[in-house]
Amino acid sequence: MNKSIYIMALGAFGIITTEFGVIGILPALSKEFGITIDTAGWLLSAFALTVAVTGPFTTALTAKINRKTILTLVLAVFVVSNILSAFAPSFAFLMIARVLPAFLHPVFWAVAASVAAKEAGPKDAPKAVATVMAGLSIATVLGVPLTTYMADLFNWQASFYLAGFINLIAFAGMAFFVPSMPVKKEAGVKSSTAILRSPFLWVKLLTVLVMLAGMFASYSYLAEFLNKVTHMTGAEVSIMLLVFGVTGIAGNWAMGIALSKNVMITTRIYLLSLVLTHILAYQFGGYFIPMVVILSIWGFVHTGGFLVANIQVTAFMPQQSLEFVNSLLPSFYNAGITAGSLLGGFIIANYGIQQVIWMAVPLLLTAFGLSFYKQPKRETVKEEEAWQPLCATETRPEPALSE
Repeated sequence: MNKSIYIMALGAFGIITTEFGVIGILPALSKEFGITIDTAGWLLSAFALTVAVTGPFTTALTAKINRKTILTLVLAVFVVSNILSAFAPSFAFLMIARVLPAFLHPVFWAVAASVAAKEAGPKDAPKAVATVMAGLSIATVLGVPLTTYMADLFNWQASFYLAGFINLIAFAGMAFFVPSMPVKKEAGVKSSTAILRSPFLWVKLLTVLVMLAGMFASYSYLAEFLNKVTHMTGAEVSIMLLVFGVTGIAGNWAMGIALSKNVMITTRIYLLSLVLTHILAYQFGGYFIPMVVILSIWGFVHTGGFLVANIQVTAFMPQQSLEFVNSLLPSFYNAGITAGSLLGGFIIANYGIQQVIWMAVPLLLTAFGLSFYKQPKRETVKEEEAWQPLCATETRPEPALSE
């Protein structure tokens, strides 16, 4: 596989470590700046909100910039952001240092996913995107615990230094080992945004939102579930969350291979597998050993959801709109995660932690139902803007509305 793809995966690792690494040091930051923990939590919330709101716009504005240049620029901004965060004299300064790179966060994902898919070719596109997204999975398993450990070993500033160093290595790799990637003439805002007139795209994006809501309605409260239902100790919960993440890395890799074979069948099997895993967790959640096994399977299945969400949309998009569509996905990811967390919290508050499973299952089944929506045959397109699906093994869909 092209070395550029692995460098982009390292960049993804650095960016996600920067975004979520702050989670483990919120108590230290709360104490340092004399603020409440919920106020400190805005360092994460403001970052996510910025990503959700600005993604499509910043990607459109950078559409004509050389792809290597923009990826390198994003990583450079994340390096500077972490350095500034480490030297932050006040909470307001830290907030600004954290939010500024969030504007470019979706640009990296949109460009990296699109470039990886195009460089790998139609057959291996899902595996290439899976490699980039493995950076996300590994960051959640290793990046966040590493930054937390650095804070415990030294101080909270060390967490930002580590995240900055990771981004610096990715920056160097991008600058010295990735060839120039000029933008083709057909790329542009007008040709990209034309896809917004297709109902098919919006159904796919709705599927992403509902799918992520189903995933995170339960996953957001997994630690609480293991503590209250399975009666695991704090140490046991930590170990099981690590197991969840490690099996998730393997699951992400396997999902890339499966999606290369058939996108929609893999998507539907994924959703039904996650539903079955939730039902098993409900039935056997009170038993320690069975829950260890179930949680390993849950992690293996769950983590591939981000890749499934990406490919089940982009596999059917016109090539000239690929980066624009990829820029929309972080917004719908964040919206789905937020909705799932809120709905799961509502169920827990009113019916108890174990019943949160019955919020996740209907959402996942709804996403399963939406996956059967097909491209309307009445939609037409100019010949030069015909659909070019990412996955050659998938049936070619009907074109979407263009100009």
